[in-house]
Parts: sequence; C-alpha cells; structure tokens
Amino acid sequence: LNAITDVQGVRVGHCTIVRGENVRTGVTAVVPHRGNLFQSKVPAAVYVGNGFGKAAGLLQVQELGNLETPIVLTNTLAVGRAIEGVVGWTLAQPGNEKVLSVNAVVGETNDGYLNDIRGMHVSVQNVHTAINGARGGPVTEGSVGAGVGTRCSGFKGGIGTASRKLPEKLGGYTVGVLVQTNFGGVLRIDGKRVGEQLGRHAFQDSLPPQSPPKSSTRETGAKDQASQHTESTGDEGSVMIVVATDAPLLNRNLERLARRAVLGLARTGSFMSNGSGDFVIAFSTRNRVPYAPKQSERSVEVLENGFVSPLMLAVVESVEEAVYNSLTRATTVTGRDGHRVEAIPIEPLKEI
Repeated sequence: LNAITDVQGVRVGHCTIVRGENVRTGVTAVVPHRGNLFQSKVPAAVYVGNGFGKAAGLLQVQELGNLETPIVLTNTLAVGRAIEGVVGWTLAQPGNEKVLSVNAVVGETNDGYLNDIRGMHVSVQNVHTAINGARGGPVTEGSVGAGVGTRCSGFKGGIGTASRKLPEKLGGYTVGVLVQTNFGGVLRIDGKRVGEQLGRHAFQDSLPPQSPPKSSTRETGAKDQASQHTESTGDEGSVMIVVATDAPLLNRNLERLARRAVLGLARTGSFMSNGSGDFVIAFSTRNRVPYAPKQSERSVEVLENGFVSPLMLAVVESVEEAVYNSLTRATTVTGRDGHRVEAIPIEPLKEI
C-alpha cells in the first residue's frame, strides 16, 4: 500500500474538523497493534531535530524505551485536550481498571494560519473518534485529520505516508512512515529546486524582484501567492514523523532510525528553522514489553548492528516520499480570516 499500515498490525485513524469559515483542524492517531497497548507496550524511541514544539510524553519514551498509548497528532493548542483524550481512552480499555498512570504521547504542529486555533475546537471526543476509527489498509492523505490546516514549503501540506520493504536477502523487514507536514524550506523533489521554479519558497520576500520562469505558470484558476507576505510562504513551521517497523529492534537502534528520518526531511528542502518543531517517534511491533511482568527477565530478538543499515535507507526514502505524498494529495484550503493556501500545481510540477 506504500503506507505505514504495511507494517502488520499498525492502524491509522483521522478525525477531520471543518466548521464554518474559520475552523480547519483535526486529529490523526497511529495505533501500533490491535491488542491492549498499555498492557503490551512496544519498544520505541524519540529524536528531536529542532525542539520548538509542544509534544507530550516523549521524555518517558526516551527514559524507558517503550510506548504505551496510541500516538496522537493534532494542533499546538490542542495538546492538552489530546492528552486528556488519550488518557481517558486508555483507562477505559478492558484490563486497565487498576491503572493509575498513563504516558500519553501527543505530537503537534501549529495550524493557526488557516485555523481558529485560539478557539480550542478539538474535543476529547474528537480524539476518541480518531483512535477508535483507526484501521489498517489504505491511509487517507493530504488535507485530512491533523493535516487539515497545515502548510508545507509554501504549499498546502497535510498527512503523508510511505513504506519500504527490504529484499529477503536484507531481512525482508518493512518500514512505514507517517508525517504531518507544516514546515518551511525550499522544496526539492528528485534534486530539482521545485520551490524556486514555482515561485514559492522560504525568504522569497527578501530577494530582489524578478520575473518568474515560464515553468512556474500555475494551473488554470490557481491563485498566485508569490506577492503575499512572508507568513504565507511558510518560512517557519513544524513536522511530526512517525516511523514503524516490524524489524526486531530495541530502543537504541530505534533511536538511530529516528535520527535518520531528518535526512529524508532534508532531501525535501527542509532546513529545520529556528521556529520549527521537528520530532520523530519510532517504534517496533516486535519484542513487546509487558506492563506487569511475572518474571524478572525476558528474552528478546535483536537485529545485529551490522544489519541495520538497509532499514536506515528505508527510513530516509520513506520520509522523503511521505512528505511528497502529503503535498500532492493535499487540496487547496481557505480558512481563518480568508487565508488561502494553494495545493501544489500538479501539471507544472510534472514539467519540472
């Protein structure tokens, strides 16, 4: 499917919130397996590229090396509400009746350009809807869930996903990635400086005026935003990256995979600006960790370091393609105060 759900057991759910002229936000949930996640945790790790963000629950993942809740993505000011939703959902699961502590993992990007973010429109029920609606199979991408109000390198961003399956000689493992793109940069695709040729890129208002190249012609009816103020080009912004694999990795090598994810981000033209929150959460569906172990020791399968390199390449490629998928699947969105962000024009993109 070329999606994070190609990792067996992983599910994705969205709750899209579009109301009136100003509300453009939502929730996206990634659920690692079909069992009781709190009782059967998964090995996990985090990596922070640039820490201008409000993600929650990452310190405990870093300390203990495991994940015990779904990963929920939403907007910056909805993190508290999302934590409340994840905690309530976890406590309500059969078998968790005596649980007294939950480490909810929540990621965010700021969709305040298109969304009335101060209105606090994400509810606990919206979070439950995303988690309960999580499914395997094809993943809806673009302006959906936590990606409704996001922007990416001057164009409409959103949710994107991609995956890679290693050849059997390299282990046959699968790596899947899901991204929530809301970052700035000079968009590159396959080495081409697409953002410059389409006239939409970071710091463009600081350059002397010049005639755009013919290849930057928009599709019929598209609005030229090159003359709009700097905020619309998305010089700042954030990205959440979720990496899943079925390879038998523990938190140390999962962190190594997470660090490689930002290399895929760099391929797309991101430079992780001062105001960007660039967070990666990686987990494996193998070697689950029991909440209440009956023995003091347990046996695990561990992939040797010398066999991890193909997974690293898979992560870099998957992150890169997931970003492109978030852009090419996104739709033009008009939101708060009439702000409008155009989807990337596909025909000029093909020409470039």
